[in-house]
Formats: sequence, structure tokens, C-alpha cells
Amino acid sequence: MSTIVSFKNVQKTYDGETLVVKNLNLEIEQGEFLTMLGPSGSGKTTCLMMLAGFETATQGEILLQGKPINRIPPERRNIGMVFQSYALFPHKSVAENLAFPLKVRKVSKHEIEQKVTKALRMVNMEKFANRMPAQLSGGQQQRIAVARALVFEPALVLMDEPLGALDKQLREQMQYEIKQIHEQSGLTVVYVTHDQGEALTMSDRIAVFNNGIIQQLASPSELYEKPENAFVARFIGESNELKGVISALDHTRCTVRIDGGHSIRASAGAAIHAAGHASISLRPERIVVGEQARSCDNVFHGGVKDLIYYGDHLRVVMQICGRNDFIVKLPNDGAARQLRIGDSVDVGWMADACRALL
Repeated sequence: MSTIVSFKNVQKTYDGETLVVKNLNLEIEQGEFLTMLGPSGSGKTTCLMMLAGFETATQGEILLQGKPINRIPPERRNIGMVFQSYALFPHKSVAENLAFPLKVRKVSKHEIEQKVTKALRMVNMEKFANRMPAQLSGGQQQRIAVARALVFEPALVLMDEPLGALDKQLREQMQYEIKQIHEQSGLTVVYVTHDQGEALTMSDRIAVFNNGIIQQLASPSELYEKPENAFVARFIGESNELKGVISALDHTRCTVRIDGGHSIRASAGAAIHAAGHASISLRPERIVVGEQARSCDNVFHGGVKDLIYYGDHLRVVMQICGRNDFIVKLPNDGAARQLRIGDSVDVGWMADACRALL
């Protein structure tokens, strides 16, 4: 794969004092779906806006297909853009909305008709060419916004929280459709969201932002299974966090003495060193209870404080290891349904199921 976008030592400040983006170095590969994920104010949207040309980098350089674009205006960057607000012209029909970026580029009338039809077909909206935006549902408007970003066959498509205004069911449907378009077209997509589930579902790679810095850049499975620090572990999925001190370290394994005197065997994150403080990250679905727990590397006794029914699984709130909000997710099977509030049970997990992180 070849690199299509490069951020080289890019910084951004709005007030001359606080850096919103700090020394960003990032390469985006041709044809990949890369998501910039993070909480509000983490710098992800600013990075997207600098790439689009709506913001200017304070320092550093952004390259598109090997060429510097810092001084090139947005309309000359050959980049498609999809916004959360759709940003369709209300006085133009669907076909006219799609034709607009082609007319600006002086495309012939015959070619415009062909490209508009092709783009509408990609989002399954051929029958709506003559509708006005106000006659469309939110999901239909977003499909048209996606088609408009694709119609002039850009080198790159940027999407800024495009599904934020949709309800859950429609959002999930659009996630699938956008991913299908990406796979079928071979386009490079840079997607911004604060929704971790959306990022995990759609992305080839995810850049997790916090305080203007990429905390980790990896595939969805690697981020979830092997977070590099406590922030990533907390932000990606759900995690029980137990704080303590390293009492033993042996290559990839360590022992952490947590508050209350308990010791936990865990896999050691890359930055862990002997005798230092650490935070253990443990996914709720990696924990077992009852007889199964007794064969685990880590076994404790805990009390059931609450049981919450989720259909396919039970969410069990437990008192264990000095915590009153320890979460266990159990499949909704016969054993799980036998649990009752107030029960005292064995709780266990393997050392490889939890990670010691900084």
C-alpha cells in the first residue's frame, strides 16, 4: 500500500498558547478506512479540518499524494467532505445537489448526468433524483450527502461525525452502508467520531486522540485486546480498572499488588517496569464465576450487588477487590440466571485476560 496522506510534525493553536494538536505525525494509506476517535476537545476534528483546508496548521506540513497542501484552498484539494448536518442546498433537487461540485469543476453536461446517476446508484437513491432535501428523511439526506462527496471521484473522502444526528437503528444501517461503499469503491476514508462502537465496527485502523496527541494507532482488535495505556483501555470498550504497584515482573507477565493487599497476575503492557505503579484493565466479559473460576490464575470471592438484564447477557455488579462497582458480563444461560442479589460466589480470570498499564 502507498501513503496518500502524511501529517509531519503538525501543531495547531488557536490562541498562541494552548496546543490543540501537538506534534502530530501520521500516515494514512491509500484505500484504508482510518477513524480519528476521541472525546470532545481531543484534537481529532481539528486534524480533519486541517486536512480539509478549513483550518491552517500552525506548524508542520500536511501532504496529499506526496504534495504539500497547507497553502492550497479547500476547493482545489480534490477531497470529498460529509458533515453531520448534511449541508445540502435546500433550494436544489437531489440531482442538482450532486451536480453542483461537478459544475464547479467545469464538467460537461453529459458527463454530469452520468456521474450523478452512478453516485445515486452507489447509495441506492436513483428514484429520488428529483426530490427536494426537505422531502427526504434524515437517513436519505445523509445518503445524498455521501453521494455528493463521491460524485467527483475525489482522492480522499472525509467524514465528520456523519451519523451523529440519526437514531440507533438507522445509524447502524448507515455504518454498514458506508463500509460497503468504501470496500466496493476502494476509496480512502478518514472518519471522525467520538463513538467507540462506530469506530470498532467500521475501521481498518483507529487513531485514539487525547489532549491533542495520538495515544495509540492500531486495528480495532489490537486496540481492544492490547491497549497501550490506561486511557485507551478506558475509552475503547468497557473495562474494570484496579490500581496497584508492580511486585514482580517476568518478561510479558507481572504481579500487581492492589489496594487491600490482594495480588493479581496480569500480562504486562510495553511501558510497565518493576516496582512502578500500574493500572490493571480487565474486560467484564473475560471474567467467569462459580466452579469455572477456581481453575483461573486469579480467583477471588465476591458478593452480587445487582443484576441487570440485557437480553443476550446479564450485567452483574459485584463487590470484590475493594470495589463496589466491579462489572461482570455473563452469557444469558442457565448458570447466569441462577444468580441472585446477595449471593457470594467465586470470581476468576486468567492472567492473559487482564493487562497492567500506565
